[in-house]
This record gives sequence, C-alpha cells and structure tokens, in this order.
Amino acid sequence: MVFFFTINYMQLANKYPVGIFDSGIGGLSVWKEIVKLLPNEDIIYYADSGNCPYGKKSQQEIINISEKIVDFLITQNCKLIIVACNTATAAAIEHLRAKYNIKFVGMEPAVKPAALNSITGKIGVLATSGTFRGKLFNETSKQYANDKDVHIQIGHGLVNAVENGLIKSKETRELLQKYLQPMLDNNVDQIVLGCTHYPFLIDIITQIVDGRAKIIDPSYAVAKQAENLLNKDNLQNSLNKIANYKFYSTGNTKLLKTVLNQLAYNDLSVEAV
Repeated sequence: MVFFFTINYMQLANKYPVGIFDSGIGGLSVWKEIVKLLPNEDIIYYADSGNCPYGKKSQQEIINISEKIVDFLITQNCKLIIVACNTATAAAIEHLRAKYNIKFVGMEPAVKPAALNSITGKIGVLATSGTFRGKLFNETSKQYANDKDVHIQIGHGLVNAVENGLIKSKETRELLQKYLQPMLDNNVDQIVLGCTHYPFLIDIITQIVDGRAKIIDPSYAVAKQAENLLNKDNLQNSLNKIANYKFYSTGNTKLLKTVLNQLAYNDLSVEAV
C-alpha cells in the first residue's frame, strides 16, 4: 500500500519568521511592539549600522542597500518584511514591492493622525532629510494636512547620537531643544517622530515638550499593520510556545546587545554580517 502525504504550504509558511530591517538600532522601537502584539512570531532583525545613517544617501544607494538586506531576509525564509526605517521606506519600498513576491510593511510619518487630532491647526514633524524628500510624506501631507501649518525639522545628528550610545548626553539634549523649541514657540500641539531612532530619545523629548504637545510614535500602528497582513494571508503563527528572535548587525554588535539588555532581553545574541 502506498501513502501519499501532502504538505500544506500555508501551515509551513506560518512557522516562518517575520523580517525587520533598519539603518541601525532604531527599528527596535518597532520590534518591541511586534513582540508585544504578536508574541508567537519568530523575528529576524537586521541592523544595518555599518551604513548608518541613510538620511544623506541617494535614493539609488538606499535601494541597492535595501535589496541586499531583503535578499538576506528571504534566504532566512521570512514571510513578511517590515522596513522599520522611514528613510528606506521613502526611498525604496515601492521598488521592493515591485521586485519581490513578498509583502512589505513600511514606516509612514504619522501626519494623518496628527492633522486629525490637532486643535491649533499646527503640527510638527521631526524626521530625516530622506523622509522629507520622499513621495509618501509629501502625498500624505497634501492629502491630510493641506489645511494645517506643518512645521518640519530635520533631526541632524540624532540618529548618530542613538547609534553611538549618546542618548542622555548634553549634546543630544541641546540638539533636541534646538529642534523642538521652535515648534513649541509656533504653538504646535502634535509632534510626529518621523524616524524609528527618535523614540529612544523619548524621555528627553517628553521633558522638553512638557505636556505642551502630544508626541506621536507610529511604531504601534506599524505593528498593527503587520498583524493585519498576516491575518489576511492566514500566515500568523499560533503554534509557538516560545518565539525565537535572531539579530544581525553590519556594525556595532555590542551596542545592539546593550539596547536589547535595556529592553529586558538579556539572553539574546547578536551576529555580525
């Protein structure tokens, strides 16, 4: 007697990991929301700290870098890839979606909720130059904040401050004060954090803002979109008892490990790539 066994691809794919990449450690602000919202999912995180920051790179440079990272994540059988970098999303996500047969979730500066919730009609956006150059930011601003006074500020030096472990330094506080004070003086009541590195500066930002504006971090919304896509494609992993997290870095692996320890994940290793 001959038995034929059919492997259900969808059941196999459900066990595949979710991939996340960023120009460095900033995307961990998204990673931790994914962990909370989707506790059964295995996750592979790729920190491209060796090429950080992306803000001043050309669009083609960012596309080339993103392709290399996506190729790596696909070899790891990722079923969904989150581009946890506003600059990479702005420069490359349309290209990535056209080239690869896999779903992508990108970062979008939270201009829409800021505009909808603003009472003063004035909102602030702190982001990289690459994000402000992107089609997505400009289209979203035109659609949802065309009647609002949008105060934009490039966060020069902030990504490097986070990547170099200078989060609590005097220089970082002075930079944030310089960038945020004009927004507050302009009576903004919503401040959008348009870079995944910036939530790591939330304590100082909160002190400077001092309740005068709402600070918007889109990380949860990105995690929610990932959940929605996994559910839509029946790819959510409901079988894991203990999720497996892998971390790779093209730069300073010690810093990534330190940040993970600060997030109370002390037993995770980081591999150099």
